[in-house]
Amino acid sequence: MAKNKVIVLVAPTGGMAFKSQNPYLPTQPEEIARDVYDCYNAGASVVAIHARRPDDEATCNADIYADINARIRAACDIVINNSTGGGVHGDMIRPIEGGMWDTVWEERIKGMEAGAEMCTLDAFTFVASFGGKEVLLNTSPSRGRFLAEAMKTRGIKPEWEVFSPTHIVQDATTLIQMGLDEPPYVFNLVMNAHRGFQNAMPYSPKGLQYMVDLLPEESIFCVSGIGPAQLPAGINSLLLGGQMIRVGLEDNLYYRQGQLARNVELVERTVRILREMDYDIASPAEAREMLGLPRTDTSARPRFSPPLRHA
Repeated sequence: MAKNKVIVLVAPTGGMAFKSQNPYLPTQPEEIARDVYDCYNAGASVVAIHARRPDDEATCNADIYADINARIRAACDIVINNSTGGGVHGDMIRPIEGGMWDTVWEERIKGMEAGAEMCTLDAFTFVASFGGKEVLLNTSPSRGRFLAEAMKTRGIKPEWEVFSPTHIVQDATTLIQMGLDEPPYVFNLVMNAHRGFQNAMPYSPKGLQYMVDLLPEESIFCVSGIGPAQLPAGINSLLLGGQMIRVGLEDNLYYRQGQLARNVELVERTVRILREMDYDIASPAEAREMLGLPRTDTSARPRFSPPLRHA
């Protein structure tokens, strides 16, 4: 396959923003599927899906994921990636002692049950500040291992989502060295979320270079550049050897300052830039080959029952 082949990944919804912030944000199965199909026709070959309840609040309800996935699959063959992080409201959080909120572990693991080829894997613990709440995402070592083993058993390829260098060299790499993933290792480097996520990295070219240098050999990566960092971080990642570029309203609600975006506009702009840079746009079939799909190393058997809510 040509070395200048690039996967365009679209993240249309996420688990944070609301339609009150951008009315073009798709939240319900029919509108998510329609939006994804438009992005597929514009050149996207992978989609990162977050599910929402009928009231637009976040959920990992497997039936809602399955509805979204089925609608997308009926329209096109784009690679589907479901979240096991979920979001910072709705079904995904509950109050705990000390005035904080906890991300509900039992809800997170439902994201693996809707037949997606890939799922995000956040193998670390942090606190997100959103809507006046401090929300704990508790992924202890046993929980990270459970997620990795469960994905391997189901033939799901993990997308290792990381916010800091330690998430790469400690959390993800430890599980990879246990044999719970095989190359290519797919990483999403989340940058410029430092105002809302404790220990996250601001985006800078030097910071991104450092993160990339820490990735395991045989990794394929993209960057979730939050807000105005989306476009420069994405292009920067390609110059550092990335073969995947990520866009979408999950990470950035604006096309430019003061102008709200639609997902398809972000994909179209990215594809135009890539073609001007003499990159080829990967089809879904080519993306599957580059990402190592379908996953075939499905021999793991989880050693743990799902860790308890405060493991």
